[in-house]
Amino acid sequence: MTELWQQLLNQWQLQTALELIATVLALSYTVLAIRHSLWCWPAALASTVLTLQIMLSANLYTDALLQLYYAGMALYGWWNWQQLRNQSGQAQQVVEWRGSQHLLLISLTAVAGLCLGFLMQQYTSTDFAWLGAQISCFAVVTTYLVAKKVVSNWLYWIVIDAASIYMYLQKDLYFFSALFVIYTLTAASGYFAWRSNYRQQQLNNASGICVSG
Repeated sequence: MTELWQQLLNQWQLQTALELIATVLALSYTVLAIRHSLWCWPAALASTVLTLQIMLSANLYTDALLQLYYAGMALYGWWNWQQLRNQSGQAQQVVEWRGSQHLLLISLTAVAGLCLGFLMQQYTSTDFAWLGAQISCFAVVTTYLVAKKVVSNWLYWIVIDAASIYMYLQKDLYFFSALFVIYTLTAASGYFAWRSNYRQQQLNNASGICVSG
């Protein structure tokens, strides 16, 4: 009996340590992304590897699948930000989408989330199938918006992070819950910082507004 308790304690300590390290790396990613640092992507990749193991242990399979996508996007983000900086000569070059583009993106992503939620509910034992599916689908498209440097990505993250706080609290992932509280606040900060960069670009480029199609 003592040996069993010791094994459980060791497992809990390892899980908590991994969660803490992943949390620090994920927070570093957000702060570096706000500052337009390329090093945000290596931090994201390292955090993703650790988080994948945690999500599998917590029986959150949609989140585990999401981590695989994040790993690929970390590599793509590193490459794309380098290309954008080489093309514009500015590390802080950002773009914005039209309202109609965002509306279409939100509608399609919500439908995809419903489809994924149904599949996860019917064919897996994952917890929070519907909520997790919506969070995952929106996180997928929002990570792409970050890689493309679309200003409004931060508004998407505010909603995603707030929903994630509830889900992680229910799974007793307290470090992640605290992380997403901080994420919600830093996402708001990131939006204002990137919007300021975008407005400055407009002032510096009177010949045209930088809008991405």
